[in-house]
Amino acid sequence: MTFSATVLTLYPEMFPGPLGISLAGRALGEGKWALDTVQIRDFAIDKHRTVDDTPAGGGAGMVLRVDVLAAAVDHAVAAHPGCPVIAMTPRGRPLTQARVRELADGPGVIVLCGRFEGFDERIFEGRTIEEVSVGDIVLSGGEPAALMLLDACIRLLPGVMGAASSGTEESFENGLLEYPHYTRPQEWEGRTIPEVLRSGDHAKIAAWRKQQAEDHTRLRRPDLWERHKGARVQSASGARQETKDQGQ
Repeated sequence: MTFSATVLTLYPEMFPGPLGISLAGRALGEGKWALDTVQIRDFAIDKHRTVDDTPAGGGAGMVLRVDVLAAAVDHAVAAHPGCPVIAMTPRGRPLTQARVRELADGPGVIVLCGRFEGFDERIFEGRTIEEVSVGDIVLSGGEPAALMLLDACIRLLPGVMGAASSGTEESFENGLLEYPHYTRPQEWEGRTIPEVLRSGDHAKIAAWRKQQAEDHTRLRRPDLWERHKGARVQSASGARQETKDQGQ
């Protein structure tokens, strides 16, 4: 089954963009995923192809019209039933690697890209749309965020990355940041590759990498570290309970 990516946008010429090169581009050419862009303006109802209007209650900027958005979403959903609709917006839930993996395991995704001041709120009341944010930042539109989302999904598709393990030992996959990497030359400007990585002792190397991942996460992302600790405690508690139940 080919992963289907459908992007609803006012700027379809932005796609595939960087997704047309490197791993994603090669996978697109090989048919491992498919891309369809939908011009939101095609669903405007007036001769000027108007997609936005002034905010109700006043204020700066313009707001994307709900009737135009709904028509575009309905068109995409009808063409790709079963694919979730995701709107890229700063107020959405933060995108996580776990959610990316869920999406990559599915049939595809429909991505709605905003512009101007954003969407008429009624689109989220009238249609099933998941609001997603790629960070606590504001972009000029949802297209760059959509590229990030799709890139994260595409690289996890079967056959896209060279090594099967490439996607499993990375930041966020196990709730931690990734351990540091080194390669030749062995010495550079007086700095050497850690001795443990040159020891050939795979058990020691694995232990070092685990410790480094934990240290980096604790120091750089205390929010991730707290969640990781909580997950470990919960997992350990469940394991203890299972052992107790088996002994009864």
